[in-house]
Parts: sequence; structure tokens; C-alpha cells
Amino acid sequence: MYLIIACSKREQSNSRLLAEAAQRAVKSLGHEVELIHLKEYPLPFCDGESAYSDPNVAILAEKIVQAEGVLLACPIYNYSINAMLKNMIELTGQNWQEKVVGFLCAAGGTSSYMSIMGIASIMMLDFRCLILPKFVYATEEIFEGNRINDEDVEQRIVELSRSLIRIGTAMRNNP
Repeated sequence: MYLIIACSKREQSNSRLLAEAAQRAVKSLGHEVELIHLKEYPLPFCDGESAYSDPNVAILAEKIVQAEGVLLACPIYNYSINAMLKNMIELTGQNWQEKVVGFLCAAGGTSSYMSIMGIASIMMLDFRCLILPKFVYATEEIFEGNRINDEDVEQRIVELSRSLIRIGTAMRNNP
């Protein structure tokens, strides 16, 4: 089973649209996938102590452990991932060990293209995640209303989903 986590609190979230497109792509490729909207799992701020015992932390940690691979759909704010995603990673930490991870990023403009490299490096070094090198970075002009209006972005989402499945399957079959 593959996991997609939509990491925005906004109701009209472009990163949510990317996550939903990825969910459709993984399903169309014949695999089980679960889409989690992080806003439905309120998390405490990571305090290095009691926050780890929150029930929602336990639920998310277990879903991450069980997943063959994870796609993280996040908005980009101020040249970085949003705080909800960073907090969730801090709270679920070691549960990310050796996971295949890909990114779907929604941003206002093109200047933040490298914004996920910080968290990608952390996940590679701290948790030995295998970060998919090709990720989806979509700017606001590709969204029209409540849909993606760009065939190239849709195709990149399918390609990212294929990579997630191919590498996730290889890792499962060769522990």
C-alpha cells in the first residue's frame, strides 16, 4: 500500500489537488493507495517530550511504517516546506526509516524550486529514506479553480507515481 499525505490546512489547497491527482495515478497503475489529509489529524507541536504520545501521532506513525512508499504533497511558503509537514516529520521521526519518499510541491512562483532540498537531506541522512530525485513542482498558474489545468504537470504526477511504485516494489522484494 502506498501513502499520500496532503499537508495543507487550506480548504482550497493546490497541494491537495496534486495529492488527489497522485492518488488517481497510483490507483490507475493498479496499486492500493491511501490519501491522508493532514488537517484531519491535528497534531501537537513537537516538544521533544509529551507530544509523541498524542493519538494522532501514533496513527500517522503506523500508516507511515506500513506504507511501501510515501508521496508528500505540500505547499511552499517562504522558500520552504510548510510547518505542518516539518512538524509531522519531527513527530513521526524513526517511522520513516528506509522509506521511498517523493514530493509534490505547490508554490506561488518559480523561485522556490529547490525548497525541498533541506527536508530531503534531513530525511536521507536521519532516516535513510530514498528520496525520488524527480519531483513535481507546480506554480499557481497551472491551477484553474479546483483542478489542475496543465497536461505536463498531470504527466509528471503519473511519472512520479510510477517511480514510487517501481522503487517501492524493488525495495520490498529485495530487503
